[in-house]
Amino acid sequence: MRMKQLLATIIIGTSATFASTATLAADITGAGATFPYPIYAKWAEMYKKASGNGLNYQSVGSGAGIKQIKAKTVDFGASDMPLAADELNQSGLFQFPAIMGGVVTVVNLDGVAPGQLKLTGPVVADIYLGKITKWNDGAIAALNPGVKLPAEDITVVHRADSSGTSFLFTDYLSKTNPDFKTRIGAGTAVKWATGVGGKGNDGVAANVQRIKGSIGYVEWAYAKKNKMSHTQLKNRDGVFLQPDDDAFKAAAANAEWTKSPGMAVVLTDQAGKAAWPITGVSYILVHKQQADAAKGKEVLKFFDYAFKNGDAAATELDYVPMPDTVVKLVQDAWKANMKDASGKAVW
Repeated sequence: MRMKQLLATIIIGTSATFASTATLAADITGAGATFPYPIYAKWAEMYKKASGNGLNYQSVGSGAGIKQIKAKTVDFGASDMPLAADELNQSGLFQFPAIMGGVVTVVNLDGVAPGQLKLTGPVVADIYLGKITKWNDGAIAALNPGVKLPAEDITVVHRADSSGTSFLFTDYLSKTNPDFKTRIGAGTAVKWATGVGGKGNDGVAANVQRIKGSIGYVEWAYAKKNKMSHTQLKNRDGVFLQPDDDAFKAAAANAEWTKSPGMAVVLTDQAGKAAWPITGVSYILVHKQQADAAKGKEVLKFFDYAFKNGDAAATELDYVPMPDTVVKLVQDAWKANMKDASGKAVW
């Protein structure tokens, strides 16, 4: 899919007329992370055909999604940065994981084939700190013997909005580069040292495609669909990897869901020779007490349908579906946490 087509899809998906379903009483609304938008749009299409009920999902970034669910202007929020237990409790929210996937670095370099360039966390961090400014810098050249690197300036592209993808990216760089951790740190919105901002995964992708000599970070599905030139990354065990489903699954294999309050698992820089270093989980945020129990239940019905019927679609779009054991934990959490105004379980 070309960029213009992807943007058109996003505009449709974020409008109030998504799938022409906004007039149905059972329609639900969500807002937040752009990371999972392609699969949520696909699941919405499938669910509409199966149930007649629609989803209006605003792909506006994790930060905006968190604000909207706290303000109760949507039925659920979506964030790629899990909220801490105290923040969940203060806002009367609980969260559950919906899908997993990978963040990749993408470049616009003439003469360098997709997947050819090798990078490491410390080197990428130094690029984003403005320490490495040329593509033929010795630190990059040392990782890529035999690759003809251009002597051109590096243009850094980053997210301009509050973003869970940025959280995953900056969390990884903070874990691998102490100076980045001190100067920039991990977060959905950080003060970047240099670069050009883009809104959403699609905005970063568009800027990288437009600017020669640029580097950015996007969710893997965006990179593949827009035929972008990704890089290899060196993982914690010292192995240079290409991004793919198996690498994301390998990182997710170490997740300790039951030991993490709010199931708040962060999968960056995981151990394992096959583990992709920037793997993440996208979370759904809902209110524990549902003023409209029917709407609350419809949200859960949508994700229950997706868990039971959406794995093939997720895999096709290069996401990692939640394992059955985790889905069981999630559904148990629904029963325990979501109540109507009288205190009766919604699920």
